[in-house]
Amino acid sequence: MTFLFVVQGEGRGHLTQAIALREMLTKNGHEVAAVLVGKSNRRELPSFFLKSIQSEVLQFKSPNFLPASKNKQTNIWKSVIYNLLKTGSYLKSIHYIRNRIKNSNADIVVNFYEMLTGLTYALFPPKIPYICIAHQYIFLHPEFQFPQANKVELGLLRFFTRITCIKSSRLFALSVKKMDNVPESGIVVVPPLLRKDVLEAEVSEGNYLHGYMLNDTYADKIIRFQAEHPDVFIRFFWDRKGVEDRTVINDHLSFYRLNDKLFIGCMAGCKAYATTAGFESVCEAMYMGKPVLMVPTHIEQACNAYEASLAGAGIVANDFELDKLLEYTPHYQEKTSFREWVQQAPWFILKEFQLEKKELLNSRLSYRFIFKWS
Repeated sequence: MTFLFVVQGEGRGHLTQAIALREMLTKNGHEVAAVLVGKSNRRELPSFFLKSIQSEVLQFKSPNFLPASKNKQTNIWKSVIYNLLKTGSYLKSIHYIRNRIKNSNADIVVNFYEMLTGLTYALFPPKIPYICIAHQYIFLHPEFQFPQANKVELGLLRFFTRITCIKSSRLFALSVKKMDNVPESGIVVVPPLLRKDVLEAEVSEGNYLHGYMLNDTYADKIIRFQAEHPDVFIRFFWDRKGVEDRTVINDHLSFYRLNDKLFIGCMAGCKAYATTAGFESVCEAMYMGKPVLMVPTHIEQACNAYEASLAGAGIVANDFELDKLLEYTPHYQEKTSFREWVQQAPWFILKEFQLEKKELLNSRLSYRFIFKWS
């Protein structure tokens, strides 16, 4: 089968999931013809993605969250207004996505939580069917446990999630634990999609803290902490534009631009991990047995952090309070059941794609039969 990917480019998670799925599909004789990626003015597409995806990459303008400068949290309402003002640009992107899908030789489109894909199929539906895959689809599962949070923001999150999958045939909900499928909603619960480099990494326990921040405005907090704790070694990753690959603050603290091989290597050898609660890197840390400090920057990440904390990944905080992570680390207990769940991902996902292929073939045969005898 031939696939076309459409990927939300915000953060790191959807990009690495696309890499992992491509590895899985090509290993089993399938092809990924092209990858469309949503872009914003605030972030650059990481070079590791361009090197690893090994398919043609095409970009289009896409909605994204805006951080609030004072508290480093994402400002939901500011983001909504900002993106509404750019409706014209997004309509052009919708037409671009539709034309790319229409002119591709793909059998199936795979959408990695890009909202404009859902709107494309809602407004100008291509004939090629599509499947959606992301952790966020677990939020539509009737048994998912939400944290205590603003009900309006939770409602907006679920509403946004539904927009990304309008008219999709299946929703692959990546989950930290096994749950029942929900056939009436098209929800198929599958393990997290981790790449080969993560699954095969040699894990050890080093003497440094590893971290990733979605919003680089947290850097000042990390610098102050290290100045107050000069004996602590820290390696943090960010996606700040216009900086060197490595920004050295002192002998014990450095910031790195996103380089995934280096990121995974640092994860495998760290003492503990601190992050802005993106689903993908939390799962990588759990797989490698690393305790995690999760600092949500918006409602989606608050849900991620709450779910992961219930699964034993680590602790949740409102800021990068690395002293709490250091206190927690000796008490952390690795979850081997999570590793076993992740290792079943190819079986679950490829099985569903085979079902989709069968249904697609049956629908084409039915169409030809009707056309022949009409």
